[in-house]
Amino acid sequence: MFETLKAQPADKILTLMQMYKDDPRATKVDLGVGVYKDATGLTPVMRAVKAAEHQLWETQNSKVYTGLAGDPAFADAMIALILDDAVPRNTIAAAATPGGTGAVRQGFEMIQMARPEARVFVSDPTWPNHLSILKYLGIEAVPYRYFDDETRGVDFDGLIADLKTAEKGDVVLLHGCCHNPTGANLNASEWDAVIKVLLETGATPMIDIAYQGFGDGLEEDAAATRKVVAAVPECLIAASCSKNFGIYRERTGLLLAIAADASAHDLNQATLAFLNRQNFSFPPDHGARIVTMILNDDVLRSDWMAELEDVRTAMLGLRTQLAGELQRLSGSDRFGFLAQHRGMFSRLGTTPEKVEELRSKHGIYMIGDSRMNIAGLNSETVPILAKAILDVGI
Repeated sequence: MFETLKAQPADKILTLMQMYKDDPRATKVDLGVGVYKDATGLTPVMRAVKAAEHQLWETQNSKVYTGLAGDPAFADAMIALILDDAVPRNTIAAAATPGGTGAVRQGFEMIQMARPEARVFVSDPTWPNHLSILKYLGIEAVPYRYFDDETRGVDFDGLIADLKTAEKGDVVLLHGCCHNPTGANLNASEWDAVIKVLLETGATPMIDIAYQGFGDGLEEDAAATRKVVAAVPECLIAASCSKNFGIYRERTGLLLAIAADASAHDLNQATLAFLNRQNFSFPPDHGARIVTMILNDDVLRSDWMAELEDVRTAMLGLRTQLAGELQRLSGSDRFGFLAQHRGMFSRLGTTPEKVEELRSKHGIYMIGDSRMNIAGLNSETVPILAKAILDVGI
């Protein structure tokens, strides 16, 4: 049987990670893998997570299943964090998932159940796994222009023109904040224009929000998502706790299905539970319970927010330092976009050949499309990267 299997394409990020590991150079810099790292290169367990886990260890007396959609308290806490009171709670169906990827997958499957012929409009570029999952499920992906390689900002005119070709029954996949892989984001008025197009075309938005708190702050990063859900009749939201709680390996995500009114809630909720049952039955609970404890405890929540703010401002500091160092060395402000981007990533907008030259000559590892993880830097490696960028002619 298994001899008929075909080899799948190697994951570019995992391949890059292995190449970095095998590189003996002491000055090598890893800007490829998409996890937060502190100045020492560690992805730390956050203080509030440690405290919540200690409490849980002392008080939890059972590991019995929760429910097909996970613990309702987790959904309530996350809905409050992401949406606040943007829409009535009784219009929101929710299901816990194995990470944000699980939420994305379940969201796409729900779309396929509801509208088998639906097309999903995706930004060009987007997180590669969006495209991989859509292809695997046989859902047509339609790219819309997003990143301008000249300005390293958003190609807003192209984006709007492409989204206007969407139709009722199609889905528009949007990044709620901290666009991956570019770091370039829509401003408030541009979000308003996107909402206008969604209402005109009748297309349904699906928002992937994986970096809330990494951009401009917890509330600021949720503002666009709240604005969208308040304006449109239906919306899907795939959320991840991996980054802002630092619980990557706990696989903690949430899928929200928001209806026009409460009458559709029960059907949507039952559908989410059904999809979970078909794919993995009960979702993981440990990470979800830790998140719930943190969000519902004033002391833990305050400490978590403070540490998350430190993470956010550290990345902004690295952005500012890198843009400033490049300006100092080049005498040009053409790298100012690095300070304007938000989140863990920025896309340099250069060629795969230049990226390969960065690796081979300078030991700088980043994805071939020139996405780099700003959190992979520290104050000592910023000058190394800046010099390498200019040396290869970017």
